[in-house]
Amino acid sequence: QVQLVESGGGLVQPGGSLRLSCAASRIIFSITAMGWYRQAPGKQRELVAKITSGGSTNYADSVKGRTTISRDNAKNTVNLQMDSLKPEDTAVYYCNVATVGTSYWGQGTQVTVSS
Repeated sequence: QVQLVESGGGLVQPGGSLRLSCAASRIIFSITAMGWYRQAPGKQRELVAKITSGGSTNYADSVKGRTTISRDNAKNTVNLQMDSLKPEDTAVYYCNVATVGTSYWGQGTQVTVSS
């Protein structure tokens, strides 16, 4: 069974930065995309950013220009660098790995942006 372990969440002041990391417990084959989603209280889970096996990236409009997703194919890790954080970025952030046959989710890591 594959486990995705997220790290890097926490409390940060508005305007600050965080780097989220996600590592798989074992090598995953046939990956099509790796990404980060978030869910704020009372809202649906939404895409933050994703990167395909070919290196193409996709960002939510709300984070464009201040967020960068990167991946290490050999290590099956995906990172999310978030800068200029805003209170509306507060949410639980989930790592996702999509393959040809299935999709894996992490347990989530809390990001709170508050002064």
